[in-house]
Amino acid sequence: MTERPRDAVSRASNLFTVGPSHLAWDGHSLVIHIDEITVPIPRRLRGTIRVVPTASKQQVFTLNESGNHRWWPIAPCARVQVALDAPQLRWQGDGYFDMNLGGAPLESGFVDWQWSRGATRDGAVILYEALRRDGSRVDLAMSFDPHGRMQTFEPPALHTLKPTGWRVGRAVRSEDAPRVLKTLEDAPFYARSVISAKLLDEPVTLMHESLSLDRFRMPIVQAMLPFRMPRARR
Repeated sequence: MTERPRDAVSRASNLFTVGPSHLAWDGHSLVIHIDEITVPIPRRLRGTIRVVPTASKQQVFTLNESGNHRWWPIAPCARVQVALDAPQLRWQGDGYFDMNLGGAPLESGFVDWQWSRGATRDGAVILYEALRRDGSRVDLAMSFDPHGRMQTFEPPALHTLKPTGWRVGRAVRSEDAPRVLKTLEDAPFYARSVISAKLLDEPVTLMHESLSLDRFRMPIVQAMLPFRMPRARR
């Protein structure tokens, strides 16, 4: 991810462009064209990712009382097709697409959050919980069938997991003891992990995210961001 100036960003009803990369909706799928340079080791990253929704959801969830933070699980069930030219890489599998939107910095409204999503036999399950700055909580637990129909359910017990190398706390709800299968990203304020859990009487492999916004707002972490997310002039 590269931060770019205002004049390098544009959008239309079916197109969003950021520098040399863009996302476009072709009527059936979201096509993501990537043309970037990686960090910290500069390498070309170029190719196409196609997200094909198999279920869509029109409901947008408001995450705080003032309404300036919202979350939209656009495609809780999808297929993803990856075709990269640099590096040479091809694969396809289960996927998901959502959007967060708001009118205020996340760190002003939340202390931290834990989010997870996994494919089930009949669709997908999503858990979204966050601690707001005022001490109240967001606790969402929902399942989706292949047609996008949603049902809420009572979330099971919260299990604390081993923190990451950067000591970011991780926790997930599960009907039995969950297990971290792999840590995909370990940053000073953020972690993405693959977790084995049990939800709705079914073993589920979750894509899990932990975000510490107290960590994110620390001056030393802010000073580190350009090394992980470079700022381009165009």
